Amino acid sequence: MGKKGKKEKKGRGAEKTAAKMEKKVSKRSRKEEEDLEALIAHFQTLDAKKTQVTETPCPPPSPRLNASLSAHPEKDELILFGGEYFNGQKTFMYNELYIYSIRKDTWTKVDIPGPPPRRCAHQAVVVPQGGGQLWVFGGEFASPDGEQFYHYKDLWVLHLATKTWEQIRSTGGPSGRSGHRMVAWKRQLILFGGFHESARDYIYYSDVYTFSLDTFQWSKLSPSGPGPTPRSGCLMAVTPQGSIAIYGGYSKQRVKKDVDKGTQHSDMFLLKPAEGGEGKWAWTRINPSGVKPTARSGFSVAVAPNHQILVFGGVCDEEEEESLEGSFFSDLYIYDSAKSRWFAAQLKGPKSEKKKRRRGKAEDPEGTTEQETGGSSAPEPLEVIKEVVSEDGTVVTIKQVLTPSGLGVQPSPKADDSASEASSTGQEPCPRSNAMLAVKHGLLYVYGGMFEAGDRQVTLSDLYCLDLHKMEEWKTLVEMDPKSQEWLEESDSEEDSSSDEESADGEDEDQEDSAEEGADPQHPEVARGEQFEEYLSRTEQHWLKLARSHVGPEAKEKKVLKVAQAMAKSCFDDAVQDIAQARH
Repeated sequence: MGKKGKKEKKGRGAEKTAAKMEKKVSKRSRKEEEDLEALIAHFQTLDAKKTQVTETPCPPPSPRLNASLSAHPEKDELILFGGEYFNGQKTFMYNELYIYSIRKDTWTKVDIPGPPPRRCAHQAVVVPQGGGQLWVFGGEFASPDGEQFYHYKDLWVLHLATKTWEQIRSTGGPSGRSGHRMVAWKRQLILFGGFHESARDYIYYSDVYTFSLDTFQWSKLSPSGPGPTPRSGCLMAVTPQGSIAIYGGYSKQRVKKDVDKGTQHSDMFLLKPAEGGEGKWAWTRINPSGVKPTARSGFSVAVAPNHQILVFGGVCDEEEEESLEGSFFSDLYIYDSAKSRWFAAQLKGPKSEKKKRRRGKAEDPEGTTEQETGGSSAPEPLEVIKEVVSEDGTVVTIKQVLTPSGLGVQPSPKADDSASEASSTGQEPCPRSNAMLAVKHGLLYVYGGMFEAGDRQVTLSDLYCLDLHKMEEWKTLVEMDPKSQEWLEESDSEEDSSSDEESADGEDEDQEDSAEEGADPQHPEVARGEQFEEYLSRTEQHWLKLARSHVGPEAKEKKVLKVAQAMAKSCFDDAVQDIAQARH
């Protein structure tokens, strides 16, 4: 009896110890979340100092993944918002807004008062109402060390006509999450899935919510029939038949203490409006024919003008208990919902100039334009190589292919006459995951993303496009050599020799600088303390390109250089002044 009683007492002692540890971990988790909330609030305070809309011509955005890229519903523009970047030591979060002009092949950074907090892995949906609106829901904010996450449950709308952000406060919506998917269906936003991760645990979702663009009210759906299991990062798209397709995605579950097993889903479902009244929906599992994508997660999705659904890239993870190896993809798959069939996209390859001329003669009666059958006398694209230094000392070499003066895209209602003619290097996007996709005028655009090389993560900032009508070859709009991106190992950090307190303070300062400077390695604000001459030497080609577009191709080089220097100086001085105001 004595031994048994002693054993039971020992068991109760272990339970008490476990309970104390759980309480301690829970308390620490709450504290970490509060710290993140305080950091986010600090960034919002800095953002609140912006009182007017400013539009600044700029180089292409810095490398990032898990941002959103959306086609403007009325203009020939792409809208890039948010995203994240990891350099091996720190995680940077963004809430920057960039506009890419398709016809001009130029980028503009748009600063708007009162933007959403920094985030990545959110969802953005464009609707045509009111001159165009960009709706943004959820996403996550990561701590500088990338160990803690804050998941948003806020809803924002960017009014594109007036360039104003507005937060929509409505109860009954989804819980905080990232990796979810959202589409516009009639006059509603429909949201599915996602996940939430804390210091102690994680949860994946399979719930469905709708948001009315008329009443601004959330509603939770309860579709009938067996639906998808909980997951994030899936395909979600509206079919021409009015259904919503769900394919693939990723989830993980705990198989034993401190060991998780991931699942890359490959099943497919349709969410259809059901008979019997408004608001009733039903799940149907489908098994399309054809060649579907191989197992993967982190793929990107867009919808073509003919309502075919495009799946690009991704990664297939091979998991073991102590390691995770990934194979990255750059292939393109197409789902034809009318035929319920998958097929792998095959590019025809570039056509020779001789074939183009012959084809032009044969097809002239059918309306082929002179520009479509143009000869080979076009000037060569200009390749610019520049180095930029981020605030943590990272040296990034960026190769950019610029359109020669006079070769710029001329306005035309045809999709062929676009920035895709700016550069044709015969290259295609390298394998990657978590890239940004958008379709405009029958052109598929791919921006950024990431891939892994051993223990190194390479984040991309290149831009490609593919004519979905011709399906000939990828066109390079912004080129980046992945090998040139320096990866900062732990031992490279000067903070390693610092005390824990200095390290913690340093992280706060880095995030504060990130807030003030936009954390963009290509922007002068990041040059902290560098002389203007050094900044100009690193960005001269960009300002020369902008100057030429302002003064015209006939202007003398001396005048172009003078205008370029003036533009750079103005931008640099404004940045320095903004930093000074933010710090005081």
